[in-house]
Amino acid sequence: MKRLYKIVAVVGLSFMATSCFDKSKPNYQFFPNMYEAVSYETYSEHGVFKGGVEAQTPVKGTIKRGFVPYEIPNTPEGYALAKATLKSPLDSLSLNAEKGKELFNIYCAICHGEKGDGKGNLVVKEKFLGVPNYKDREITEGSVFHVITYGLNSMGSHANQLSQEERWQVTDYVLKLKSEL
Repeated sequence: MKRLYKIVAVVGLSFMATSCFDKSKPNYQFFPNMYEAVSYETYSEHGVFKGGVEAQTPVKGTIKRGFVPYEIPNTPEGYALAKATLKSPLDSLSLNAEKGKELFNIYCAICHGEKGDGKGNLVVKEKFLGVPNYKDREITEGSVFHVITYGLNSMGSHANQLSQEERWQVTDYVLKLKSEL
């Protein structure tokens, strides 16, 4: 009789284990998000973060790695301060005249001319008027860097196109052009 109970128990367990198997339906998944990831639209509302979209923004005051903030404000007083006090952090070994010339010809020569005489291609075609000749201006390395960073009058800012080191390279080249005029 004990033997019969054992056989019935084994057959019953086998039946229970195989009766739930269905090829059309997969078995239960542990951690289903690992297999079927939930994708979210960028900056969309969802319940992942308790603060909503604001929880995804960087903390106030953070800057990206390698970025050096420029502390002088974009005001006339800031321009005067930069003109009087700002000096290039690059030493003579870091300055590259060829790189400065290349960047100047890409970003500046279209208006200021390749010689810095204010006769660039857009000025000749009268698209922009009043572009200054470097010879006629009282400029310093601080004022040139400040203007490249923030822009002045019709000239826009080049801070997004040029890194801080590249702006100093262009500044050095502009002063070289001024001395040649």
